[in-house]
Amino acid sequence: MEPTAGPVLYRQLQLWDPSLESGQEEEEEEEEETSELVVPDPRRPQDSSRDEAGGLPGAWARLVAALLLLAVGFSLAVRQLHASSGSAAPPPSGHSHHPGVYHHGGVVSPAATCSHLGRELLVAGGNVVDAGVGAALCLAVVHPHATGLGATFWGLFHNSTSGSSTALTPGPARTLAPGLGLPSALPALRLLHAHFGRLPWPRLLVGPASLAQDGFLVDTALAGALAARSTEGLCPLLCHADGTPLGPGARATNPKLAAVLRGAAVAPTPDLAGDALLSLLARDLGLRGPSPGPGPTLEPALQLPMPQGILSTTPSPSAGPELLARVEAALRSGGPSPDPCLLVPRAPVTPGSGVLATIDSSGSVLLLTSSLNSSFGSGHLSPSTGVLLSDLVAESASGGWACPLVLHGGSDDTEADVLGLVVSGNPVVARVTTRALLSRLAGPQAQAQQQQQGPTQSPSICGQGILLQVAAHAEHAHVSSVPSGCCTFQGF
Repeated sequence: MEPTAGPVLYRQLQLWDPSLESGQEEEEEEEEETSELVVPDPRRPQDSSRDEAGGLPGAWARLVAALLLLAVGFSLAVRQLHASSGSAAPPPSGHSHHPGVYHHGGVVSPAATCSHLGRELLVAGGNVVDAGVGAALCLAVVHPHATGLGATFWGLFHNSTSGSSTALTPGPARTLAPGLGLPSALPALRLLHAHFGRLPWPRLLVGPASLAQDGFLVDTALAGALAARSTEGLCPLLCHADGTPLGPGARATNPKLAAVLRGAAVAPTPDLAGDALLSLLARDLGLRGPSPGPGPTLEPALQLPMPQGILSTTPSPSAGPELLARVEAALRSGGPSPDPCLLVPRAPVTPGSGVLATIDSSGSVLLLTSSLNSSFGSGHLSPSTGVLLSDLVAESASGGWACPLVLHGGSDDTEADVLGLVVSGNPVVARVTTRALLSRLAGPQAQAQQQQQGPTQSPSICGQGILLQVAAHAEHAHVSSVPSGCCTFQGF
């Protein structure tokens, strides 16, 4: 069941301190009162009786006015002296925060370019959905080993204004051809934006299309993925002229993908956003095209009431139901969660998946996770579209790798703190997410112990994926990641 379409209306974020305006008004009132004493109004009748017997002589009046001016000047000088010496509190617009803490909103993703693009969309007046969808389309260009237009997407959006949470689900896995998954990224992201975005849809595709057309620099994540596998099927897109894979800092372009993104920008509906791509893919493969079937949907999130609030996650096909069952069992037992990394199978191939998160200081959150099922998916590069197709087929279980969660207050408590967690690249994602959540709920001491152990004992989540954490607390947005150096966060 799809939620009713409509734009998201967030609370206005204050860009000023009202106390400053009140202080300015008081100063202006003081100046007006002082000027009234010093400069008489020529239109006002002058009372000559003040110079008569029993009245205050004019010289004394001027002396009193001068003393008042001196007192006001002395007061302003003292205020200036205190401000310059640092004894006064810094102005609201000038105080600093730790990295990852922002007044208005933040974006965290595995690619610096895409985090920056998401921030630009926030600054342009967009909401967390605009920033998240734009960053996801950017990752589809610069991280083809982990995500792309051939990937499958899951999402969780929490609206701080209404207190409701909505899940983006991809529908059942379908095949385009044997071993090739049916792409659903464009209709999924377009559907999410159509219901909750604020900026025009074409605005979100400008940056990604420009990166694909003009080129982007290969980062260490993409270069490492290229070095770990054969370049068969990836050339010339991600190879040098001699067939060797591109290294860090090399420039890559994908003009065919840029054309697909520009075409998607003018698609009037979510379905049409993906239909044009499917037609090109079918032509490349010599197929008639896939038959109509269920696609991405928006539906109410699964929820679990807890003493700390309401836990929301994605329904099946995902690991969301498993997550809620594990959290509920852990809360009943009251014991510590077992180390999930002990249960990770040492698969020879690291699955290809990506995550990102956006949040604003009011507590609206968007968590997105996507999967190609394997690094670079099937390795099949469509020559007409520049899209790498996934190998996520009906028999795959990659839906069990996605379970973004948001912990928030009820619909009648929209001012409560909000926490969002999303894990990528891990076959025990529900266990990892449960452990991370329980650690956050255990208090600052347990969190400090986890942070102290995490970077020294394990450079990533169970040696494979990453964990993104976002929170809204005390009218600030907080973003972070584990491992700390895996992802770039930006905000304003």
